This record gives sequence, structure tokens and C-alpha cells, in this order.
Amino acid sequence: MAGDFGLQTASGHLTVPEESKERYPADVEATFRADAAEVIARYPQKRSALLPLLHLVQSVDGYVTGRGIDLCAELLDLSTAEVSGVATFYTQYKRHPNGEYTVGVCTNTLCAVMGGDEIWDAVSEHLGIGHDETTDDGKITLERVECNAACDYAPVVMANWEFFDNQTPDSTKELVDDLRAGKEVRPTRGPNRLCTFKQVSRTLAGFSDGLADEGVGAGPASVLGLEIAKRNGWTAPEGDGARAGSSGEASGSTASDKAAGSTEVTPASDDAQADKAEPAAQRDETDDTPGEKHEGDAKADKASDDTTPAADAGPAVVSTGDGVQGLARQAEAKADAVDVAPGQKSEPTGKARRAVVSAQTASVPAEHDASPEATLFDATGDDTDDSDGKGK
Repeated sequence: MAGDFGLQTASGHLTVPEESKERYPADVEATFRADAAEVIARYPQKRSALLPLLHLVQSVDGYVTGRGIDLCAELLDLSTAEVSGVATFYTQYKRHPNGEYTVGVCTNTLCAVMGGDEIWDAVSEHLGIGHDETTDDGKITLERVECNAACDYAPVVMANWEFFDNQTPDSTKELVDDLRAGKEVRPTRGPNRLCTFKQVSRTLAGFSDGLADEGVGAGPASVLGLEIAKRNGWTAPEGDGARAGSSGEASGSTASDKAAGSTEVTPASDDAQADKAEPAAQRDETDDTPGEKHEGDAKADKASDDTTPAADAGPAVVSTGDGVQGLARQAEAKADAVDVAPGQKSEPTGKARRAVVSAQTASVPAEHDASPEATLFDATGDDTDDSDGKGK
């Protein structure tokens, strides 16, 4: 069943069999609309229901059909091109008839090292199909998968997204043979039976199959680290928020406000961190932040009168536009105009050199003040014209 599938037409439909564009039978469409209404009701904006509705289409048709695209577009007030764009983006949406079982062989790094490539080659040859192709009996669609998210059991094969761990070429060939023969197959972890592609698609659309609590959820290899931590009494370190809360530093909270053993890792607010980094006693007394009253303001009010000139607001914070910012300094002299593409003349020296340097390419001299308050654009006032290329 290999071929050129998944192409789009100018109208936005997938290139699918013509019969897939015919309307659903009345009873099938009525059931689909009822299920779709239940899905759409879960979202504040109905267009957000597109992903589960496409799975719902696959639960009915076995792949994303032209009529499924039309109905999704109608129900969600979208264009068929918008629906097709989503259906062709995600690999879990099939753009041509899919097999009853999708068998995915992981060939990513760890699985490949442990034999994933050998499994792929053996099963592909055994079935006579390649990636995203389906056997003639319509039972198996084979996929080469980037990662099955089960590296602790590599090499891993998935059938309809259920795990089959620690596989070999022979065990995987046995798996696909059993699936084609209709034999009962039980995943290594998860439910006690393997659902068909249509059944799984309905579950992905948001309708429970009742199998969520069956089987092993996480095998021993997955929880080994947790077991070691329990045996040794290890716990996660407390975050900055928990420590600040226990000492009463954040938002006036006290130790009693936090439960014992709290593992809160939410950092303190920017304001709280600023208070911690710059205690009130060390702040500039000329800070004019509106609505903020500092210690000693009452005495200053008594000593001043109406004729006292307004305090200098201080230098403005400026940004170079490339992530570097600092306090603006009044230039001692007007900087020379800089051409967009200056000629290749003698290298500028002294302050002229500093005036044309780029914040993205500048390097900070060893003697430069690298504190947060200082920037590359600060003028120290005692600089001299270092025509010999050396500065103070």
C-alpha cells in the first residue's frame, strides 16, 4: 500500500480516495456530531477542540478523511485549509488508510545502540514494507520512530502506542505475526490487552476506554531512582521561596505560615529579591519612587521649605536595544558623527574609540568597573586622550 500520500489540493483537502470525501451516513454523522459537541464543550474556544476532533475522525474512518476535514471545519468555524494544515503537521494523524495496528520501532540514540536499527531492518524485511507503509492485509502500519520515551527499557517497540520493552528482532517479528493472525497480545506495561487503532483514536479524542488502571504503570527500572532515595531518606532540597518563607523575609510571612518540610521552589518576587540585594539602609536617600516613604523623610520635610528646588531625578536608564542597559551619563563633549560604513582610516583612539564601539562586540578592559551599576558607556571624568593606545 505504499504510494504518494498526504498531498494537498488547492482547496485544502488531503489527497485521499474520492469516496472519503462523500458525506457520512446519516446515523454515523449524527453520532459524530453528538460526540463532537461533548468534546467542544470542554474548551472555552471551540477551535481548540480541533486536535481531539481529528482523533475522533480517525476513530470512525481509520485516518483523516476528506469528509472528516469538512465536518471539523464546519463544527469549529474553520476553513478546510486550516484543518488540513493541522492534520498534515502531526504524525499521529494519518493521511492515508492506516493499519489496524501501528507498530513503531524506536531507532533513536539509546535504542539504536541497543539494537533498534537491527530490529527495524529485520521487521521491515519480514513484512516487506518500509516507513509509514501498510501490509496488504491492512493489519500492520510500520513506522520508524524517533523516540518512544522509554529509554530505560531499550530497545523499545510500540504497538498503537503501548509499550513492548526489551525487544529483539525475533521477538518483534513474533509480535507482528501474532497481530496479523489475530492472536491476543498483551503489552509489557499498561493495559492487559492491545486496542485497535480506531479504539485508541477514540481514547485520544477524550473518551475513556476503562483501561487506565490496568497493568503495570511504571516498571522497576523506571522507579529505581525513587526507591534508592526512599531507602536513603533523601528528599528534594527546599527552594528559595520556602527558605524565605520560613525566615519571614518574603511578604511578611512567618515560619508558621509554611507547612513543615515544604518543597516550594517558586522564587521570591522581583521586588523581594531587590529588597534582599539592596537593604533599605543602603538605598539612595534621594530615591523619588512615587508612593514610597523612606526613613528620615519626616525630618527632611521639616528642614525643607517651598523654595527648595526639586531633587534631581537621577540619570535615566537607557538601553542599547541589544540586551545591554545602564545609566545614562552626560557626555563631556559632543560625539563625532559615525558613518554607517566608515572608511578604513587610522584607528580612532581614546574617547572617540569608546564612542563608536558596539555593545555586542565590545570587550571590557581588565581595569573597567564591571559592577551592575557600571556600563561600557560610563565616562569616568579623569580619562585622558590615550593616543599611545594605553589608558589609565
